[in-house]
Amino acid sequence: MTDQYTFKNPVTAYEHIEPPKQHQPGLDAKLQPKADLGEDTYRGTGRLEGRKAIVTGADSGIGAATAIAFAREGADVVLSYLPEEEEDPTRIANLIEKAGRKAVKAPGDLKDSIMCRELVDIAVRELGGLDILVNNAGKQVAQEDIGDITDKHLPAGSTIINTTSIQAYNPSPTLVDYATTKASINNFTKGLAQQLAPKGIRVNAVAPGPIWTPLQVSSGQPKEALPEFGKSTPLGRAGQPAELAPAYVFLASAESSFVVGETLNVNGGSPTP
Repeated sequence: MTDQYTFKNPVTAYEHIEPPKQHQPGLDAKLQPKADLGEDTYRGTGRLEGRKAIVTGADSGIGAATAIAFAREGADVVLSYLPEEEEDPTRIANLIEKAGRKAVKAPGDLKDSIMCRELVDIAVRELGGLDILVNNAGKQVAQEDIGDITDKHLPAGSTIINTTSIQAYNPSPTLVDYATTKASINNFTKGLAQQLAPKGIRVNAVAPGPIWTPLQVSSGQPKEALPEFGKSTPLGRAGQPAELAPAYVFLASAESSFVVGETLNVNGGSPTP
């Protein structure tokens, strides 16, 4: 069986998809064609053994692929997602448990500051601690001053991974507001990294290019543009969530111990600064 270590041509490693015009509320279960989350291909090697992670937006797409990879690398995972998307996280939780790790479902809207604090409390209570935080959900939670946060659970050696986008560097005219937030996350990542590095907490980001996820069919792209989605990359295709997961694993693992304030681009070859 092929896995992420198998030698392969990146141009043909995944299907060149031509998604039909569609619109739905963002469920992976209804996505056509299906996204590859690495369910059948990701092979772990114990790189995150005993670690405890929160992954936001973990029900589908990049977040789901990352949660699966983390579990197969040995981590227990809290899955953060919107309550109306229950079908997707149930499937991901089952895959995590099949990997022999603990999956904790934590439905809630991260626009609610109370829910954000509760999510951390859930991780500490259910997993016995927290040392990986993946900020992948579309909404970011701002704090006026990081120094005002008193309930700290991330010990030295922990890592925070934010999800930004190629839109931060090459904004589409139809995604100006989204692109602006992603550029801000890049800046936030670098600033927070400098602030937390002396405490032994590393902060980095992953910047995906065009990745086939439910985000694209829930108003992420104009319906008429879906059949051409991703074809403008040098590889000539859209990426799959499974191709993002190894980047998150690398930034979460001790292998990246000297990587701080970095944005790792996974975009099919599109040039970035």
